[in-house]
Order: sequence, then structure tokens, then C-alpha cells
Amino acid sequence: MSCRFVAPCLFGLEGILAGELKRMGAEAVESENGRVEFSGDFSMLCRANLCLRTAERVLLKLGEFEARSFTELFDQVRALPFEEFISKQDAFPVKGYALHSALHSVPDCQKIIKKAAVERLKEKYGLSWFEETGPLHQIQFSILKDKVTVMLDTSGQGLHKRGYRRDANGAPIKETLAAGIADLAFVKKDSIFYDPFCGSGTILIEAAMKALNLPAGINRTFAAQKWGCIPAKLWQEERARGLDGVRKDAQFMAYGSDISAEAAELTLANARKAGVSKHIHVVQRDIAAFKPPEGQAVLATNPPYGERLLDKEQAQALAVTMGKVFLPGKTSYFVISPDEGFERLFGRRADKRRKLYNGMLKCTLYAYYGKRP
Repeated sequence: MSCRFVAPCLFGLEGILAGELKRMGAEAVESENGRVEFSGDFSMLCRANLCLRTAERVLLKLGEFEARSFTELFDQVRALPFEEFISKQDAFPVKGYALHSALHSVPDCQKIIKKAAVERLKEKYGLSWFEETGPLHQIQFSILKDKVTVMLDTSGQGLHKRGYRRDANGAPIKETLAAGIADLAFVKKDSIFYDPFCGSGTILIEAAMKALNLPAGINRTFAAQKWGCIPAKLWQEERARGLDGVRKDAQFMAYGSDISAEAAELTLANARKAGVSKHIHVVQRDIAAFKPPEGQAVLATNPPYGERLLDKEQAQALAVTMGKVFLPGKTSYFVISPDEGFERLFGRRADKRRKLYNGMLKCTLYAYYGKRP
């Protein structure tokens, strides 16, 4: 069965996510603000959940239409093929949002969509009541400028929850954003990689997983694994396919440091959970003691800043220190910061800037490219 899917992502990562999907064989890939749509069968559904690094989740699109009244909403939702995915016992709660639309009451929209889905399934199954004790089929809707999209969430927990970071320090970067930065930093299987503000190790771990081509979701489960319409063998086949693609010959090595000994220990613990600990070395060290390596290397980091852990003056002082120790040479530096004055404090204009979002916080990734051999 060919389906249409929606993969939401953090703003700024759409192009990276679209590239991931194309490389894994998805069809009709189309990027929009904060999401990428694509087509594929149930095997692609499994592959996308297991392997995507920068998607927040994978949603199966049931339908899209315009509605300006509750009658229009009910009639068009009722026409959607819920029975192709939801069986007699399955749970199918509804949640969503409405923006700039005639149908602006979210609770009322939830009730109408739920009622329409129930009526559709009553008709198809010949039942008058659904116990909803089976696997979860979360119905999600979005209504934007009267355009309604109705979807099923195949992921369950957000895809940023890889399974390795049960513990984190005070303000961790999201795994999906860290993966996007690793992509923008051109991490390869033989890269020498640094993060001198490693925190809980997210950037180091995501860089290692990318270098090894280790599937991002290999250590977790997904909502659609329990769906009766998807054969269990598809999940088994895609897990095996993902593991077959792991680069066992990768020479990638990552070096992390943090002023906090607790953070250094946490990074190593999380790296063990992720299965990449042999590729990551961590020490306790102040940023002022950092020395760039002599050979080709990549450094990507998310230094603490005023909105997170430090006051504004401390964060600005760190940017000045980074400018002194991140010396021009063969190392490429990638620093994400919300401070629009970062380049002035750092002492050099970036070779490239890219707008990204760390959660709801607008940031810029400042790229300083090293000399190539």
C-alpha cells in the first residue's frame, strides 16, 4: 500500500531532512516550513521511524481538504479510510491545533473529528460501540487558514527520544538539532571531532551515530509496531537492513570536554547507552585550556548562554574566550548561539551563517571553515 507521510522537523532542518528521505528511497519528497512530505509503503514507514535523524515524528496522512463549518469538517473526515489502519479494538484519541481559521475552537474540532471517525468505523465494522483497548492510533489534525490535514501518528514518543539520554544536564540540545548540526558540519566516517562544551554528550553521540551510519531509532520502539495492519516482519526486515548498513570500519573519533566533571561522566554514560562509547573520549577541562589539533578536524558545539545556564555577561565572556582558543587553521568550527553579537565577541566573521531553532529559541549556526589540504 502506498501512503503519503508527513515528517515535522525543527525550522531550518527541512533541507537536511529531505536529503535523508531521498537517500533512503522515499518518493515525491516535498519540503515546507517545519515539515517534509513524502510517499512510500509500510516498509518506508518502518525505515523512516528507525533511521531518520532530523525528523520529530512520522505521521501518516489520511486526507487534506478545506472546511469552514463543522458540517463540512464532519462530512469530509467521515469520508477518510480509517478502517484501513484502525481495527475494531484499537484506541483512536484525537488531538491537534487550529490557526487563522473559521474553525478556531480546538475542543470542538476534536469532538467533531472523533465523532466522524466513530461513525465511519461503525458503518464499516457494523458496531455501535468501540472499547478502544487495543494499540494506540493517535489521530492528529491541523487546521491552518481553513485547510484541514488529518493524520495518524506512527511514532509514539517523539523521534528525538533515541533511548540513550535518560539523564541530561541542565539544558541539553535536542537530539534532532544535534544531528542536523553534525550533517551541516560534514561529519564523515573518518572525521576527528570535538565538542568542548559537551554537556550530556548529545552532539558527540549524534555525530558518532552519523559517522557509523547507526540508525537513530535502533534502540527504541514505535507506536505503529503494534498496529495490526503492518506485518511484524517489516519491522524486523528494516531493523536488519539498518544494522547491515552500519560502517564497522569507521575510523571516526570524538573528543569531548566540559568544565563539569559530572557532565563528562554523564556523556560517557550516555555514549555507552547509545553503543558508541569506543569512539568517544571525554575529559574535564575549562574552555580556556582548549587547543586545536594539528591535523584536519571538525568542532561543533552548543556553548551555554544567557537563556540557558549562565547570565549574559558570563556567556559573552565565553564567546570572547572561544575566539582566542578556536584558532584559524585546519579545524572547522561550528558554533550555535542565540547571541546576534556572537561574531563581534568571537573576533571574526563567520564564513557562513544558518538560522536554526533550539526548541523555540531562535539561534544561528556560525560556521568557520578550516583550511583544506
